[in-house]
Amino acid sequence: MSVPTSEWERVGDRFYRKIPLYQAVFDQDLELENYIVVGAPLSGAVAIYRDDQKVHTLRAPTSGKAGISIYSSSGKLIRHISWDKGSIKALGWSEDEQLLIVTSDGSVRCYHDLQGDFVPFTLGNGAEEHGVLECRFWSSGFVALLGNNTLVAVSNYDEPRPKLLAKPPTEHVVSWAIIPPSQSLSLSVEVLLAVRQTIYVIDISESEDRMLQRGPFDHISISENGKFVALYTEDGKVWVISSDFQNKLSEYDTQARTRPRAMEWCGNNAVVLAWEDEVHIVGPNASNRRRATILGLTQRRFFYDNWVHLIPDIDGVRILTNDVCEFLQKVPDVVEDTFRLGSTSSSSVLVDAARQLENQSPKADDSIKLIRPVLDEAVDACIKAAGHEYRIPLQKQLLKAASFGKSVLDLYNSDDFVDMCELLRVLNAIRFYEIGLPISYDQFLRLTPERLVKRLINRSEYLLALRISDYLHLSTERIYVHWASQKVRLSTDNDEETCRLIVERLKGKVAVSYEEIAKAAFDEGRAQLATGLLNQEPRAGKQVPLLLNMEEDSIALDKAIESGDTDLILYVLLHMKKKLPLATFFRTINTRPLATAMIETLALEQDRDLAKDLYYQDDRRIDGSNLSLLEALRQKEPGPKADKLKAAGRLLQDSKENTFQAKAIDEAQKLIKVQTALDTELDVHLSGLSVNETIFELIRIGSIKRAQKMQSDFKVPDKTYWWIRLRALVAKRDWTELEEIGKNRRSPIGWEPFFNDILSAGNTRLASVFIPKCTALPVTERIEMWLKCGLVVKAAEEASRAKDMESLEMLRGRATGNAALEVERLMSQVTPQKRR
Repeated sequence: MSVPTSEWERVGDRFYRKIPLYQAVFDQDLELENYIVVGAPLSGAVAIYRDDQKVHTLRAPTSGKAGISIYSSSGKLIRHISWDKGSIKALGWSEDEQLLIVTSDGSVRCYHDLQGDFVPFTLGNGAEEHGVLECRFWSSGFVALLGNNTLVAVSNYDEPRPKLLAKPPTEHVVSWAIIPPSQSLSLSVEVLLAVRQTIYVIDISESEDRMLQRGPFDHISISENGKFVALYTEDGKVWVISSDFQNKLSEYDTQARTRPRAMEWCGNNAVVLAWEDEVHIVGPNASNRRRATILGLTQRRFFYDNWVHLIPDIDGVRILTNDVCEFLQKVPDVVEDTFRLGSTSSSSVLVDAARQLENQSPKADDSIKLIRPVLDEAVDACIKAAGHEYRIPLQKQLLKAASFGKSVLDLYNSDDFVDMCELLRVLNAIRFYEIGLPISYDQFLRLTPERLVKRLINRSEYLLALRISDYLHLSTERIYVHWASQKVRLSTDNDEETCRLIVERLKGKVAVSYEEIAKAAFDEGRAQLATGLLNQEPRAGKQVPLLLNMEEDSIALDKAIESGDTDLILYVLLHMKKKLPLATFFRTINTRPLATAMIETLALEQDRDLAKDLYYQDDRRIDGSNLSLLEALRQKEPGPKADKLKAAGRLLQDSKENTFQAKAIDEAQKLIKVQTALDTELDVHLSGLSVNETIFELIRIGSIKRAQKMQSDFKVPDKTYWWIRLRALVAKRDWTELEEIGKNRRSPIGWEPFFNDILSAGNTRLASVFIPKCTALPVTERIEMWLKCGLVVKAAEEASRAKDMESLEMLRGRATGNAALEVERLMSQVTPQKRR
């Protein structure tokens, strides 16, 4: 078994380990010294592109091809991105492994996966005019330094909105770095510019000179937690100060004659300096216990046979050369406590006890008894230490020790042990050379399992992604969709065969959506394949939008109708109406009654012109005419109303089935014309009234001849005219005219209406004139009419003529004074006759 401390190097009072990850990483012909190397956070992919400022050897026709190559940490080529869009000035990664490429004119491409798909945007703010010099990236954004020293920040790649930071100094910038918003005191990105002998701190609102005197500073580096700043001076010294520039923590003289190519923090405790083939790690000083967590005066050196590139990460630094990929990190405290020589920690004793148990030594029991009070803590420490180890034998050794310890305990929750076993299987699988993701335990906790699976998907490692997802109980839908999309892009089979293969592979995967797969097919110009795939999608809401984008409008409409979702149907209809010529649109919906009904309802509420066009297209003359007629009724002015009526009549003029409606509309137009003339002639307001109401008003104002002419012109029946005339005269209180009318021998409406209307107007005298004319009414009703007029004697005479003794008895009870005597007289005349 390998010795745990064989990779450890003591730097001050801390131990650092340089873990060999992969051997023979790149081809020697690649000449990494001529390339700029940028690695994604959390042990992600590595992007390299040729440094234009260096001369390189042209070894083959293909080697001169410009572009960015993306590799895994093990040197496996993931993708090559061809480039002919201008000079690349910066290249960086987001924490989600999005590749950012920034050109000299401020154009930016964000590659959201490793497959070549990107979203472009520009920096603006004078970037095209002054040019981009450099960029500094953090997990979700970056800052660009322009040729005029202007600083432009982008804080969100999903919604890039470049913003200018405060105005910086105009002098030459020697070096610079950024403090991300999550680690700055201002909660916005802060830029540290090395200018002349000092450092300027610039944020969104102000630029502040920190008044340092030992510059210029060739390198500036910020620790992972943002609390410390490392500065490399022109005379070869490394300073470490607090990020608020209040305290100088230490100073170290490298005694180097040449400035290092790179300076990066190794976590939060040490600084790593890199020359061409040499790496120095400067760490805490054992003699200064008060500052055990900050930089001291101790260093270790590592030498390589090839050019060295440093890739910083959250808990260490990746060291990359043509030959090797190594990970330099501070030994985790729990690992140091467990394996450090002479350690008396409980976890160290437990590991020793497990080793003794394997050797069947009775000392194992003594060791367990020694740590029995803290045995549960020892088990937890061994489990955690196993997670920090890269070598499988050490992982097994620690887990065996933990298993031995928890078997001794009476009560112990094994969930952490089981979870760590599962996690180590995942980590060991992705660290394998073919995958090339050497993620540490701390990096995995930051990355999360879901984002790890996404990285595997982007590398087309579908089988491993599926196994890890099943193992960790994660959703596999995204994996199948990505595989199918790639199959669509790369398959050389015909559309039918490709569709059959995808459907067969995804059979039974209920949660898988075919929408994105079909979209990939459409983007590749394979419309038939896209349509075939969409037919497999059971959710119409996912089918319809893509069908519309594919210009399969009829199919989209049918799918929406089949779904029964009225909102979806309406969405399709509005899309088609906006896109298609109106005639084509109507022909499309004409065979679909539900679609036609929805458009008609919508048009009647919001767009009556559309409704008219629909009725005209379908030859629905009555509906079209009714719509114009309804609009006419809503008009207040006679001119527009006549125009609407004319339009309504025009729709019916050639229809033999709608003669009555056409005639009614013609008469309405005629009425408007007559009313307009009368309004002008008589200075009245008759517009908007019906024929009957117009006649009523004419009679009321005394224009009888004009009323009679309207009766004749509009063929108003005599009964209707008499009713109108009666009510108009009563309203006018023209009792003389009514009395004259009462002299006529006959009335088309009878005389009872005259009695009722005049009586209601309060003229009992004139109302009584019409009672004798109501000969068709029964005697009892005429008696009641006389009583309503207050004429009891007249009522008694009516009863006497009819020899109605019962009515006379009733009238005698209601009569008083002379009226009572008259009723008695009339009763006496009727009684003898009844006796005979």
